[in-house]
Amino acid sequence: MFITRTISGAVLLAITILMVVLGGPVLMCFLMVVSLVGMFELYRVFGIEKKLPAYIGYAGALALYQVIFLNRADLILAVLVMDFLLIMAVYVFTYPKFHASEITPAFFALVYAALMLSFIYRTREGADGAYVVWLIYISAWGSDTCAYLVGRAIGKHKMAPVLSPKKSVEGAVGGVAGAALIGLIYAAVFQDNLTAFGNPMAACALIGACGSLISMVGDLAASAIKRNYEIKDYGKLIPGHGGIMDRFDSIIFTAPVIFYLVQFLQTM
Repeated sequence: MFITRTISGAVLLAITILMVVLGGPVLMCFLMVVSLVGMFELYRVFGIEKKLPAYIGYAGALALYQVIFLNRADLILAVLVMDFLLIMAVYVFTYPKFHASEITPAFFALVYAALMLSFIYRTREGADGAYVVWLIYISAWGSDTCAYLVGRAIGKHKMAPVLSPKKSVEGAVGGVAGAALIGLIYAAVFQDNLTAFGNPMAACALIGACGSLISMVGDLAASAIKRNYEIKDYGKLIPGHGGIMDRFDSIIFTAPVIFYLVQFLQTM
């Protein structure tokens, strides 16, 4: 299992790096596919993956990425509102075919998977995007690695004993400190390419720390849903890791937070 997990993790990392480096339409298509798969995994958990509300959700994700790719971020809210109205129209005009417990997840997955992941593309296409975008992964996967190592070494106090018994307070602190340190080192190496920040090293360290904190919330949120529905993994797409939602759970939360934090720090 360890070898399988390591190999699949390395392959996923290589693909992710390649997609982010290429950027543009390639990255957008990659994220769109990842979002659709993530939505399918969530819909399967909710038992609606092949029902009409889910198909409207899929269509909403496609429309969302289309307006983002056309650089019409001002239309994102319109897409979300229209998708919500369509889902509710189906609910009303086919009543009582669908229960409210099937309607709510249809829109929830659109926001949770598609909208949140789209911020990776928006960060990549922004100022210094080719370099800033890596802070999303540093904050999520870098933090996760540091938290795991510190937790294994000195972890004693449980952070969320019901949701994730193996996570410790010490590990969480190590994750935040580790992400901040990696962000600092990253900025020191690439500060000439992070010209939009007044102080790249301070900005990247802060982004790493903040991103680390929110990534933990993302990880626990995904775990909470799995606990509610009594499943181990969202899927089996990535051997040893589970599904898209299992591997991207922290990235999903980190991406939008870092996008807006970068926007704020670049104006200072």
